[in-house]
Amino acid sequence: MKRLLALLLVFATLTALISGCASEKDSAYVPTGDAILMEDDPDPTEEDTLADQTMILAYYPNRSMNPIIGMNFSNRVLFSLMYQGLFAYNSDNETTPILCSRYRVNSQRTIYTFYVDDNARFSDGTRVTANDVLASYQAAQQSDFYKGRFTHIAEIKLHDDGQGVMFYLDTSYQNLPLLLDIPILKASEVGAEHPVGTGPYAFYQNDEGAEMRKVESWWCDATLSVRANTITLMEATSQSQLRDEFEFGELNLAVADPMLDSFGEYRCDYELWEVENGVLLYLSCNLLYSDWFKNSDVLRKALTYAIDRETLNEENYRGMAQPTTLITSPGSPYYYPTLASNYGYDPMKFLDLLGNFQYPRDEKTREVKKLRLLVNADDSARLRTARDIAAHLTELGIPCGVLEYGGSGGGITYQQILRAGTYDLYLGQTKLPPNSDLSEFFKGYGTLTNNVLNNDTLLSMTKEALSNAGTFYNLCQMVAEDGSVIPILYGCYNVYSKRGQLLDLQPARDNVFYYTIGKTMDDILEQSSES
Repeated sequence: MKRLLALLLVFATLTALISGCASEKDSAYVPTGDAILMEDDPDPTEEDTLADQTMILAYYPNRSMNPIIGMNFSNRVLFSLMYQGLFAYNSDNETTPILCSRYRVNSQRTIYTFYVDDNARFSDGTRVTANDVLASYQAAQQSDFYKGRFTHIAEIKLHDDGQGVMFYLDTSYQNLPLLLDIPILKASEVGAEHPVGTGPYAFYQNDEGAEMRKVESWWCDATLSVRANTITLMEATSQSQLRDEFEFGELNLAVADPMLDSFGEYRCDYELWEVENGVLLYLSCNLLYSDWFKNSDVLRKALTYAIDRETLNEENYRGMAQPTTLITSPGSPYYYPTLASNYGYDPMKFLDLLGNFQYPRDEKTREVKKLRLLVNADDSARLRTARDIAAHLTELGIPCGVLEYGGSGGGITYQQILRAGTYDLYLGQTKLPPNSDLSEFFKGYGTLTNNVLNNDTLLSMTKEALSNAGTFYNLCQMVAEDGSVIPILYGCYNVYSKRGQLLDLQPARDNVFYYTIGKTMDDILEQSSES
């Protein structure tokens, strides 16, 4: 009997070893994003992890390392250890103070004044000033990554005392700090390629390569998920290279975007966090020029029921995006599952709602016109999605063709088609700000719609939601019922870590190494005398 038990134990051990690098579907271990120690592993002490932890991260040396300008998401992983904003926010959109020590807001919540912590220092020891904050926000207003946050920020200037920075808004904001995680740089370095920051690590480069070193006498105190004194930086060339270095090499953490065709599945034992990134894929209707929409709201109100979001996600985004019928992300505190269920795929309801809808016809041939779906053909996944949508609408009796134009390379571009208005539907993609501000969809000449959706009612409701988050339910319902913008899915980043190495990791949107420094918003709010 003992011999039989021994053989069974050997067999179980071999089975476990063989399954260790199996694909996610075959492995007994399911990555959850909640790292745990194995039952027999000893608890590492703080001293052990600090002394023994080695960390290798990746960066693209040919992409910008300026956190206000840089768009590469692998490089932005490093930014969360090198730079800080006035505030940070977690995966639940809860804001925490970082560089800000106190702030005031007037009763209408249209004037905010923020003060920098007197102790805040850049990694070279120089003090952070109000001028640095002002210059950083002025630079961010021109940044492709951040400029979408400034829709309702009318002016930013120094307070008369020279210490505070004042934000004047053209509408009431319940939570302006949610937008103010933008990294603060020295005023003289906002355009530099490697500006110094105030974070726990600083970037260094020499002939042997690049690394990040822990800042001596860091100005604040926080518990970090990374405890290495030095982080070695590996030069990245492609997503497939990073995947191989993570699976078979020494790379400790990798970030991938499953919405890109360059994404490759990871097939080893890892921790996985799926972090919402604010990228929305949507359809928008040309209400101003399209014969399908300008004289009737019947089709646009029915379209949500003709979109098979789950299938589009599975076939074009590997099932890794987040299908949504609401304008807010399923990971957002402003998402309402019961409400969302009212607008899901239902082809019979779609046909029923069309009823006696008068299809537009060619004046000469009297044939039903083809609905023209415009897409940026440079994005191959989006192009496939557009073709699938067009094919399914055709099956449902709406003849639909795809206008496939790129954004560069000579010839007509999709941007020119948008400006000309010679399309009916547009399959767009945008990164919404953390407060889910939809103003650019609905205001006159908004950057997302070229004025074809100008809707004062939805713009007013958007402003109401920015002023009072409790009204986001009403906004989501109104947008879904209106149908001029039809949400399809939200993207996310996949954050992979070698199992057991980053036990305290709590990644948030655009902030993989999120941490707090012990202050709360209530701690720093002062009474305001501003009217």
